[in-house]
Amino acid sequence: MKLSVKSDYAARAVLGLVRAFPSGESVRAEDLAAGQGLAVNYLVQILIELKSKQIVKSQRGKAGGYLLARAPSEVTLGDVIRAVHGEIFDSPALTDPSCPPELKNAWGLLQKTLDTTADKINFQQLADDSVAREKMYYI
Repeated sequence: MKLSVKSDYAARAVLGLVRAFPSGESVRAEDLAAGQGLAVNYLVQILIELKSKQIVKSQRGKAGGYLLARAPSEVTLGDVIRAVHGEIFDSPALTDPSCPPELKNAWGLLQKTLDTTADKINFQQLADDSVAREKMYYI
């Protein structure tokens, strides 16, 4: 299984919006792209997909930009991946009647495990991990 670059960029964009969440101010796509090292045109396409799944929202006007639509603790890595990629793990074998049942069960278990794990990781945890790492000091 290999996730697309789009999934990674979407997660980076959401993490960037999480950092701005406490202020309640929107972030321009250009600033978000620069802060995450992403191409702005590609990022805008991703933000539109995230908006359609109610993960982000947009604000028009001079001070416009993007904001999280929900609290960071309510947005999971699974939500973001599914918004831009579809199922986290999918195999044609899951619906293939000729696939041996024991193999189909294994693919199903893998799918369930990945979904469960991705849904346990929320962006508040990721932000907290980032803050904790910044506070660490090395001798």
